[in-house]
Amino acid sequence: GEKKTQENDAMDWCIRARKLALKSIEARGLTAKVKSMVADKKMKKKKKKKKMKKHSDFDELTSIDDLEVFSAEEEESDSESSDGDKAIRGLRNTVSTFADGVFDERSKRSKEVFLQRLSQFSSGPSDRKKEFNLNNSIVEAQTADQVLEAVSETVVAVAKGLSPSPLSPLNIATALHRIAKNMEKVSMMREHRLSFSRKREMSMLVSMAMVALPDCSPQGVSNIAWALSKIGGELLYLSEMERVAEVSLAKVSEFNPQNVANLAGAFASMQHSAPHLFSELSIRASNIIRSFQPQEIAQVLWAFASLYQPAEALFESLDGLLDDPDDGDVETLFAFSRDQMGNICWSYAVLGQLDRPFFAHIWKKLHRIEEQIPDPRRADVMFASQIHHVNVCLKLEYPHLLRLRMPERLENGVASARKTRKFSRKVTSSFQKEVLRLLVSTGLDWAKEYDMEEEGYTLDAALVDRKVALEIDGPTHFSRNSGAPLGHTMVKRRCIGAAGWKLVCVEHRKWEEVEGEAQQMQYLRDLL
Repeated sequence: GEKKTQENDAMDWCIRARKLALKSIEARGLTAKVKSMVADKKMKKKKKKKKMKKHSDFDELTSIDDLEVFSAEEEESDSESSDGDKAIRGLRNTVSTFADGVFDERSKRSKEVFLQRLSQFSSGPSDRKKEFNLNNSIVEAQTADQVLEAVSETVVAVAKGLSPSPLSPLNIATALHRIAKNMEKVSMMREHRLSFSRKREMSMLVSMAMVALPDCSPQGVSNIAWALSKIGGELLYLSEMERVAEVSLAKVSEFNPQNVANLAGAFASMQHSAPHLFSELSIRASNIIRSFQPQEIAQVLWAFASLYQPAEALFESLDGLLDDPDDGDVETLFAFSRDQMGNICWSYAVLGQLDRPFFAHIWKKLHRIEEQIPDPRRADVMFASQIHHVNVCLKLEYPHLLRLRMPERLENGVASARKTRKFSRKVTSSFQKEVLRLLVSTGLDWAKEYDMEEEGYTLDAALVDRKVALEIDGPTHFSRNSGAPLGHTMVKRRCIGAAGWKLVCVEHRKWEEVEGEAQQMQYLRDLL
């Protein structure tokens, strides 16, 4: 079976290459010359075949693989593609230079026309029955592949003339959401998710979702954003998330708490900054704060803190709830779990809002819960890390708030939990190793991986006697689109400075711009 698949792939490649070559010959006006080199009988067959093809670009479609539509992600994934894929892309790129790029333009036009055809959701009367049947197939599918198969069959049918299209904005949003949900259900590995996203059918579905986005409901928009974050993570869908941000800005006044939480969470997990959108989300959240569930409040605050986006309106509305006389609603709203309270307190610490009344309320409540646990050392590592860093921020940045400091018994228990093997494990990247190797040449006495025990941070390198800290920050420390430092990076930098250290940062993006070891050495000397 595998051999047959390889043979078919090879044949497909040959057919595409032949078609592109014929188009090149025609564009250069060499048809007559080629005719004289080829027997009449064969040319007649070719003529007949050409006439048949003129009927419709979509008449011979049998599967979505016959559609020449390529995504930006596919073009960017050369390093992880098979040799066959690279050869096809190489041929396509070569042919695109023929005849002043006429074939490249035709390909783009074909893609636009095709997507336009698929996206004409409201042309003519809609067939509710077909839409319902497709929706039912999507919802009942048990795996991501099954969802994609159901949608692919409809895409081909629409391309061949099925009208009106059952590919409504609702069905497209539902399909993406169910694909992501089924991936989550089986805890699909990241590599498999990325591989799935490169499928032609998946690229087609995402392209259609971007076309349909303005016609989607607020729920549909947030579902699409959530799905893209689960499928591609921080590695894919950069231009798509820019499109989501643009459309969401126009719909933000219609968002409910779940929409706000899911949308903000999607951008944060993809490390994708959207300052204008987040500013509006903060205002929208503050206007409907009473409708939020505890989990939604925790998620929204975490998202703002992760991307280091200000949320003044949201903080003000949360403080205002404490002064509200309607105690019943407030108590319901404050029914947070321990982990949710940990997230909220960490978010306030990252954004430098520890003098807020709402933070004080949650922090004290968290203390009361933790004091009831017989052995605080049993706290999970992530939770222990969060509340430890909150306590460090209180000590270093808010020394006047002594009443909020963690009780000694609880502080010792959290410190013990943080020293577990799982938490202490540190991975050194190749970028860090490269910088550390060059640091030796500076002639200074650098201590690598220096542990700031009291603050709970590890410095990549330090001149201990001079209290100079060197941080080597790779791509995970910055927003993938704006390059702005993320929340966890900013709070660490603030705490290092507040502890009396002089901080020097070597940023990955700037380091990449410096070519050659001699220039990199000079760059380090200039920084120091």
